[in-house]
Order: sequence, then C-alpha cells, then structure tokens
Amino acid sequence: MRLSQRVKNLPPYLFVEISRKIAEKRARGEEVISFAIGDPDIPTPPHIIERLCEAARDPANHRYPESDSLPELRQAVADWYERRFGISFDPDKEVLPLIGSKEGIAHIAFCFIDRGDIALVPDPGYPVYSVSTMLANGEVYYLPLREEADFLPNLKAVPSHILSRAKLLWLNYPNNPTAAVADLDFFNRVVEFARQHDLIVCHDGPYTEVAYDGYRPVSFMQAEGAREVGVEFHSLSKSYNMTGWRIGMAVGNATAIDALKRLKSNLDSGIPQAIQLAAIAALTGPQDCIEEHNAIYQRRRDLIVEVLNSIGLKARPPKASLYIWARVPEGYSSVDFTTDLLDQVGVAVTPGIGYGKHGEGYVRLSLTIPDATLVKGLSRLSGWRSSRRQIIK
Repeated sequence: MRLSQRVKNLPPYLFVEISRKIAEKRARGEEVISFAIGDPDIPTPPHIIERLCEAARDPANHRYPESDSLPELRQAVADWYERRFGISFDPDKEVLPLIGSKEGIAHIAFCFIDRGDIALVPDPGYPVYSVSTMLANGEVYYLPLREEADFLPNLKAVPSHILSRAKLLWLNYPNNPTAAVADLDFFNRVVEFARQHDLIVCHDGPYTEVAYDGYRPVSFMQAEGAREVGVEFHSLSKSYNMTGWRIGMAVGNATAIDALKRLKSNLDSGIPQAIQLAAIAALTGPQDCIEEHNAIYQRRRDLIVEVLNSIGLKARPPKASLYIWARVPEGYSSVDFTTDLLDQVGVAVTPGIGYGKHGEGYVRLSLTIPDATLVKGLSRLSGWRSSRRQIIK
C-alpha cells in the first residue's frame, strides 16, 4: 500500500505523549479532569431539538438534500446577519450553508491555492488553516500573533517576495486559541491590505456570539468593502451548542461563494435536511439562550482566571470566545507545564505549542466543562505547586 505524498506530509499529532499519559491514568482508574476540549457541555436549546425531531419523522427529509441547501435556510442565514450585524446578503449568491464551518474552512484552499501559492496564516492559530493549504499543494507563511500587539498580526511586516505569491489571508476573531478580539478599524485596514495585494480574506468568526461583560464582537463583513475581498465562516456550533449537528455557513464575496459551492457539489451530498430545518429554528427562533449560556461561561471564566493567577500563571479575562489563554510560569515550556499539571493533579490543558511556534509559553483552557467537574478541577489546580526553580533576575 502506497500512501499519497500529501498524506505523508501531514504534520504529526503533537499531543500524542500527553494523550498517552491521560490514557494510562484512566486505565489505572485515575480520574483526569480535562479543560482541553472546546465542545459546549450545555445542551442544544429545546426548541431546536423539537424541530429536529419533528423534521426527522417526515419522509421528505430522508432523501438526498440539495447540495446548496434549502432556500429557506439560506434566507434564514441572510436574515440573521442583517439583524445581528446590519449587513444584507443575497441568499442565492452570497450565502452557502456548510457541514460545519470546519468543512468549508478545509475546502476553500482548493478554490484558490495552486502549487507554490502562499496562504498567510496566523500563528498561533487553528491548525486547519495550514493543513488545508498543504493539502492543496500550497505553502504557508505564518503571521506571528504576539501578546504585546494584542494578538493581531503585523501585516506590514510581510515581505514583498511573500506577498507576490500570496493568494489567501486567514484571520480569526474572536480568536482561538488566544481569545483576542479585533475591531472594525483593524478589519478596515485588512480590506485595504487585501485590495493592495490581490488577496482573498477568509475570516473565521464562530465565536462572535460568545462574549462577556456586555461586549459585542463585530463581523469582518461589516468592514467597508469586505465583500469585495473576502468571505466569513460562521457556525451554529458555539452560538447554539450544536457542535454535534455539523451545521455552519459561509457568507460574502459571490465569486468565492460560487467556487466553494461548485467544489462542494463534487465532494459531498449536502446537509441532512432535518438538520437544516433545525438550523432555521435556531436562527429565526428566540435568541435569549445565547445570553443565558454566556452568563454561565462568564462565571466559569472568572473562577478559572482567579485560580490560574493564584498559582503563578498570567491570565486575563477574555472579552469573548470559549477559551482562556494563559502564560505558563517561568522555567516551563508549554508541554512541560501541561505534563507537570497532569502528573501532579490529574488536570489536562492544551499546550500552546500545538497551535504554532508562537504559542510556546502558553496553555489554553476551555470554559466548556460542567460546573461540578469545574469545581473539582479548580480545587486540583489550586493544589498545583511548581517543581521548577524560579529564574532569578
């Protein structure tokens, strides 16, 4: 059996050793409490489930769906964007539902990247941006996200010889893993940058509805001229706790949306229709569930940040997203700290290096942990003590 070179070139799983330790502990009957997974623990709201169950009983929804989805769903997405962000989209040309936003994020590289083309990718960042570029035979140029710059990329620092080959720019705010946010002023500058260098901007924005302390994240598509140069990926996964239903959307530039639609029509058979109808119920139904969920996450955020700072990490309360990005104590790498925490107190977090080399020195913790488990996990975290001698300056 001879594997393709593209599969051989895929990067190795960076957390294999940590995963092995977790498996060994659990095999010995030891409980491991994980803050590592960003999967909402709160159930999907009941009215969405009820619509899904109703639709599942209808034989009309047992057949192949249309690859570009129900017109009613595309309209519901367009209406939601207009209500939330004040942006109007043509539901037939500028909206495309997806089998989860990850699917669209992975596929759009094949719409723009040819062999030798470059994608500008944030570091640290969601690994799919770079992996999809590699699978499309493109090359990745990483944009460092640094704390002193509020985890925003310095686009002016990209060399001209890179820009001459670059075709695609990835952004993600509110950000995973750093939880950083961006404002319209930054997005306006991005649009001008994209125009200047003939780039397609792909903004990954699934966390716009997960925000705290009254903060309301903006959409990249609100920037003037954004639809001329880009698309935005969004998802119902984090807004309505629908990760398991695999439903998301892309909106924006009509040419890019058409290209992604044509690619998808050759690769998949569309979103199950019952799930599409559940998505319509989510987008058009009562929205108070979002505020209720955010209140839970905000309370968890405050508890976690307090404990992290008390044991020597440096963490700021994020304005948005489901994550806390914390600097590890001096003397530790991100993997060393993650391993020490697991060995000492049986708590798992995600080492920042897994999101790129500029994630070194940080760990990511998720807010998606049930309250009872959270209390136990925080108690364990409070008992952690550094096993490294602090560096004296």
